Amino acid sequence: MPRKRITSVVTRGGDKGQTSLADGSRISKCDPRIHTIGAVDELNSFTGALIAELAQDSPYREMLGRLQQELFDLGAHLATLAATPAPDHQWLEDAVTMLNSSLPPLTEFVIPGGTRQAAGAHICRTVCRRAERHCWEVADAGQPARYLNRLSDLLFVLARVLNSGVEPQWRGLQ
Repeated sequence: MPRKRITSVVTRGGDKGQTSLADGSRISKCDPRIHTIGAVDELNSFTGALIAELAQDSPYREMLGRLQQELFDLGAHLATLAATPAPDHQWLEDAVTMLNSSLPPLTEFVIPGGTRQAAGAHICRTVCRRAERHCWEVADAGQPARYLNRLSDLLFVLARVLNSGVEPQWRGLQ
């Protein structure tokens, strides 16, 4: 059966506070699942903005492009009530280990900022954390929430890498 294509952007279907899931069922736009899908979509948009900030030859463009596709897949997983698979988080753990191996150990908390790219990675990380919090309110949250948890770790380490050579801003416990 051929896929339905979007032929009209203005549908008026959401004018009364409801939206459709992939199976056609209608739910409230205030439902935790829709909050989660929205936060994942927002994270995908900020990831696109981060990619736009990177140099064309940046070694991180490909990784972030993969993340964008996987975030799209994660949204599909949520919108289909888990009828489509959630992305696997193992490669995120491997990427964290690899990137973190080139960094000095943390001794204090990092204040987000530094380069525009690192600041963008920190924004992605905080949006990712929000998506994860929303995800835990959804019945089938386990695998998607683990993915988002590992992704926020990766974004934190990536921000540190993108700040390499920049004097970090630290804040110790007082």
